Amino acid sequence: MTTHDDSHDPHTLRPGDPGYDEELAGFQTGFTQRPDMISAAATADDVVAAVAYAADAHLPIGVQATGHGLPDTSTGGVLISTRRMTEVRVDAGARTVRVGAGATWGAVARAAAPHGLAPLNGSAPSVGVVGYTLGGGLGILAREFGYTADHVRALDVVTADAVPRHVTADSDPELFWGLLGGGANLGVVTSLEVGLVPVTRLYGGSLAFDGRETDVAGIVAAYTDWTSTVPSTLTSSLAALVHPDVPAMPPHLRGRYLVSVRIAFTGTAQEGARLVAPLRAALGEPVTDTVREMPYGDSPTIHADPDFPHPYYGDSVFLDHADAAGIGELFTLSGPAADGMHVVQLNHLGGALSRPAPNAVPYRSAGWLVRILSPLGEGGREAARAHHARAFAAVADHTVGRSLNFAFGGGDRTEGLHDPDTRKRLADLKAAYDPANLFRRNYNLR
Repeated sequence: MTTHDDSHDPHTLRPGDPGYDEELAGFQTGFTQRPDMISAAATADDVVAAVAYAADAHLPIGVQATGHGLPDTSTGGVLISTRRMTEVRVDAGARTVRVGAGATWGAVARAAAPHGLAPLNGSAPSVGVVGYTLGGGLGILAREFGYTADHVRALDVVTADAVPRHVTADSDPELFWGLLGGGANLGVVTSLEVGLVPVTRLYGGSLAFDGRETDVAGIVAAYTDWTSTVPSTLTSSLAALVHPDVPAMPPHLRGRYLVSVRIAFTGTAQEGARLVAPLRAALGEPVTDTVREMPYGDSPTIHADPDFPHPYYGDSVFLDHADAAGIGELFTLSGPAADGMHVVQLNHLGGALSRPAPNAVPYRSAGWLVRILSPLGEGGREAARAHHARAFAAVADHTVGRSLNFAFGGGDRTEGLHDPDTRKRLADLKAAYDPANLFRRNYNLR
């Protein structure tokens, strides 16, 4: 068993205190929080004390670890910062890892690798484990293994009554169900135990094509046709963006509009090459080709997500059907002719993602997820939101809902994040465990 813990002494910060602004800093810079008090928690006891204080003072509570998924701008209340709770403890025999509320997927992957194991992480190693998992967790191996939430064994949570609880599917099946998929509505999760998978290498990477020289709608059609031929051991997505023409970008990317197929396959390289060959034949010569056999530790290179803080707004829709024409229109609307930079991604779902599980992760019958992430420019959130409305209208006939994991900066909009039955069940849990709605600095179940 290996242990890693970077905890520091806790402290409380108020506006004007040294370190207050630094404690609020996170990956998302487009939305600001100015709480009356920050509890820089290092232990579960610190979280208990902060929740008790907020409850006594009738103050709203927010939670922040890495700051990737801030729901909105806010002032007042109590913010519980969990970034110091970085415990990562691997149990190789049980194929599980226990993680603190501030741990990142990169830290978990590094701790698991010596044991021949891998976590069910997403594309960016800097994302926090707990927030990602409470939203479901759509990872790079999702079609083979399902949502990360499906592999959670136990959670430690502090509820609105300032009571710490150890929750499993056996000890409290209803709260366990609601925590996994309900986001931060039911309490502050201080740690969780989640399964690892015996994966040490992948066949994967990216095939990028010049969107100015290629019919983007044709790429979408070829990609969606190809996905019907692959097994559930292959997870893929299609993404497009116009790279900024700025000195910070590599010269070969500046100003280019690239449409990329991202692939992660746990079978052999030979079988992977055979599966990808029809796609290569349909799309022709790529601008860049990084598809190869790689150690699992290199998997972040598949998506090559930015690793620096920046302002952005994001949303997504689940689709019941791959309408290639509608998706192609959405991609085109978000391309070079758009009124700003937009990153579009189409995720192929199905496989293990469609299996039922004892949690509140919704829309398991959906076959696709379309995401748009827009760096915030002069028009701010409203301009980005207006563009998203135009683009998502192209696939409205096949839209069944939205993803909590990919709602970035839209905390005032919760419609569609859960189907009506799931939302009603979550609202009943909210009434039981947080009747005063203390936990409302989130995508709130009002």
